[in-house]
Amino acid sequence: MGQEIREEHFGAQDFERFRRVLADETAWLLDWLKTAPPLEPPPPPRLGFEIEAWLCNTHGRPLPVNDAFLEAMDSPLATPELAQFNIELNSSVFHTGHGCFGAILDELNETLRQARRAARHAGAELLMAGSLPTLEPGDLGLHHMSHQARYRALNSAILEQRAQRPLEVDIVGHEHLQHRHADVMLEAATTSFQVHIETRPAIAHRTYNATMVATAPVLAAAGNTPYIFGHDLWAESRIPLFEQSVEVGGFANSARGPIRRVTFGTGYLHDSIGELFTENLEHFPVLLPVDLDETPDRLAHLAFHNGTIWRWNRPIVGCDADGRHSLRLEFRCLPAGPSLIDMLANTAFALGLIEYLVAESPDGTLETPFSEARDNFYNAARHGLDARLRWGHRDPMPAPRLITRELLPRAAEGLERLGIDASERNTLLGIIAARVASGQTGAQWQRAWVTRHGRDWPGLVRAYRGWQNTGAAVHTWGL
Repeated sequence: MGQEIREEHFGAQDFERFRRVLADETAWLLDWLKTAPPLEPPPPPRLGFEIEAWLCNTHGRPLPVNDAFLEAMDSPLATPELAQFNIELNSSVFHTGHGCFGAILDELNETLRQARRAARHAGAELLMAGSLPTLEPGDLGLHHMSHQARYRALNSAILEQRAQRPLEVDIVGHEHLQHRHADVMLEAATTSFQVHIETRPAIAHRTYNATMVATAPVLAAAGNTPYIFGHDLWAESRIPLFEQSVEVGGFANSARGPIRRVTFGTGYLHDSIGELFTENLEHFPVLLPVDLDETPDRLAHLAFHNGTIWRWNRPIVGCDADGRHSLRLEFRCLPAGPSLIDMLANTAFALGLIEYLVAESPDGTLETPFSEARDNFYNAARHGLDARLRWGHRDPMPAPRLITRELLPRAAEGLERLGIDASERNTLLGIIAARVASGQTGAQWQRAWVTRHGRDWPGLVRAYRGWQNTGAAVHTWGL
């Protein structure tokens, strides 16, 4: 959905044309996946990142000035998001291997330095967080939607799929949030840190399965979104909120089925990553039948349709200017923040664990049933480090014990296989170990701050931003 479009209104012929082209492109992709020659030796996978961030005023309230921010930033790495108080910062592409995390840290630090300067030029402060504690439902109206046509068209399409029914939020956590919302702007309450991990056709299905298994323990250690609209909910309240903010599955005019457009998934893959794109074609109605005027081998319509399906681990097919195709998995479950080094530590934990699972398990699952991987995911999102997780079809165990005793050593093995320096492995996984030992994730720090200081949401944002700007890992933050 990052691609701007010209049209906002569509007729029956547009939908029929798009479905026909989508079927052609899906068939082309399935043939390519079967015939793409293996690369020997396989190159190291590449990484890329997206950071969604908030623009706030001095009181920590959302400030709708992303046009002014983007003008001041003047960089292709910065793009708008759904709401005028959100922006996205992107990275270059990095090869895994010697010194890669140092290079990533250097670039992202420089991007953040420029972004903070651009935010100040627009009269704002920059904040990386899963959500904004000062955010109120009234902030999430169409008057604060970014000006791009694709967002207006998406809002219309979602509401049409819902037969104009309002969106219903019902989240039971430490407290109970119930809310009805008239438009898709509810999605803007959630901001994430997305990691793109390259894979190859021959192993992409195994990598996808491994990513699904690895998601829960990484998320348990990374929770940073306890508060939505003043309610104390899950360790990662983004997960249920985003799932409910674009809910269109199961309605009468959603055509072929109840599969949610924001989903953990319907099962593991068996033979090919193409199974997901077949599922896209057969089970997800087209939302925006744009005419992209590209040949089938460019896969433009397939990629656009895939961008309107928000799996927590999403496959992406790329096609560069020379017509070369690539595959990557978008690891979407992580929140933005608390600090840049925390986000890179989460990345290292996920990357190493995924690589280990692909190398050590024929299907990437390490005998973890899909139902357990899915249950683990929601338990981790809800309870954070207080979750009990299954691993390898064994009895549940406390997340800290599982992470410390079993998974961090395996993640270290995976990073070593990828050629990550021992010093970088030890530093980044050491941050996860220290965070788990202290129990202080971003979510727990926010809750502890509120316990000490009360529900002073502007004060919480100021304290959080102050610590974030130091660059220190969250387990070292004070109250």
